[in-house]
Amino acid sequence: MKKISIVVPCYNEEESLPLFYEEVNKVSKKMEQKADFEFVFVNDGSKDKTLEKLRELAKKDKRVRYISFSRNFGKEAGILAGLEHATGDYITTMDADLQDPPMLLVEMFDTLEETEYDCCATKSTNRKGYSFLRKIFTKWFYSIIGKISKTEMVPGARDFRLMTRQMVDAILSMKEYNRYSKGLFSFVGFQTKWIEFDIEDRKVGTSKFNFWKLFSYAIEGIVAFSTTPLVFAALVGVLFCVIAFILIIFIIVKTLIWGDPVGGWPSMVCIMFFVGGVQLFCTGIIGEYLAKTYLETKHRPVYIIKETEKDLK
Repeated sequence: MKKISIVVPCYNEEESLPLFYEEVNKVSKKMEQKADFEFVFVNDGSKDKTLEKLRELAKKDKRVRYISFSRNFGKEAGILAGLEHATGDYITTMDADLQDPPMLLVEMFDTLEETEYDCCATKSTNRKGYSFLRKIFTKWFYSIIGKISKTEMVPGARDFRLMTRQMVDAILSMKEYNRYSKGLFSFVGFQTKWIEFDIEDRKVGTSKFNFWKLFSYAIEGIVAFSTTPLVFAALVGVLFCVIAFILIIFIIVKTLIWGDPVGGWPSMVCIMFFVGGVQLFCTGIIGEYLAKTYLETKHRPVYIIKETEKDLK
């Protein structure tokens, strides 16, 4: 019988965990003739009673495993840790907020068992609960990264997906420090079937991702899977050099023919501020890539484990 590992990154999810466990337990009972289950929870430095809830679940159910970080390392570190410690033939990544319906695992498992697909992934058909600004920026992000990246980024793609062991091993073979899982899932290839669904409202609690965290995450994705911004910065530099050369010729000719003095200090100051802003913007782009390279060369661990279910007495 095949084994399914459910990887669940958690950050301040004490309210959601009992409900989530109840739902995935229903799924495991429904599939008990098809597959065995293990639940791999990753406590990403939660400040509430998430770790206590995980300890209780691990004592109650031997299928429950957990990894607790020494501090908050971020969701990407949580996904990586879960994938590295999962032992199943199939591995799925899920959020504990129940916005992704666990019951879809039945269809996803049957798809991988009966077809040649290596992954069954989900994408949302709506953005329920998103603010107007977040909807606009999400649309722009997928539009931009779809044009500048050679790796396909599917609009509305969720982290909820069921993958074969072969695909997960391919993902884990990439040891980069700066990780963008949606891009990595796509980069490794393998045949993927997409399932569309409507996002549900959170049962309890609130989202831990605010606009600025999502914005930073979007920048992470662009920097990780495209060098087009660097080309853009270079082209802007060339363009401004050409414009400056043309303006110099124009001023010289104008002065020689009409004898007009060179004036216009207000406009000159505006131009200087504009050009200075463009230079800083382009320098920022280069600096972002340099910062990522700097972090990669340090070879620091992506996460540090403080406790697991094995430490329970």
